[in-house]
Amino acid sequence: MKLESLFSKLAALFVTATLMAGLTSGCGNKTNGTNETQGNEKDEQAATAAAQKWLAGIDEGQYAQSWQDTSPDFQNAVSQQKWESSMTTFRKPLGDLQSRNLQSAHYTAHLPGAPAGQYVVMQFATSFANQKSAIETVTFSLEAGGQWKASGYFIK
Repeated sequence: MKLESLFSKLAALFVTATLMAGLTSGCGNKTNGTNETQGNEKDEQAATAAAQKWLAGIDEGQYAQSWQDTSPDFQNAVSQQKWESSMTTFRKPLGDLQSRNLQSAHYTAHLPGAPAGQYVVMQFATSFANQKSAIETVTFSLEAGGQWKASGYFIK
């Protein structure tokens, strides 16, 4: 199977996982007639730091741990076994990380299909050994105890 075909299946899998978790990849600072802060910089920075650490674990092949570090909504949508299998089947063939640069980080309290909460949606321009140009979209949510956890992941 061609790498391009594997890459397409990976993208479809993560769109499904993200939608199942109720966190679509809609990004941006939004208001819904409330006093929601447009672009909470402190939260964006904290979530970005957590995302970079989480992605580094995936880059190192620590798939089981990366699942453990996801939000309860993500874990309810995607089993650990399915996550590990998907990472082994679809992420691993992309090869070693060459570069990852944050392109955007947007705080929002509202995402389509998700309960009100605190979310940061980030996009990274990423290059892998076997896929020179990719965009990783990662959604993190602020969970009980004040920890930012992965709640959506998509590679295009």
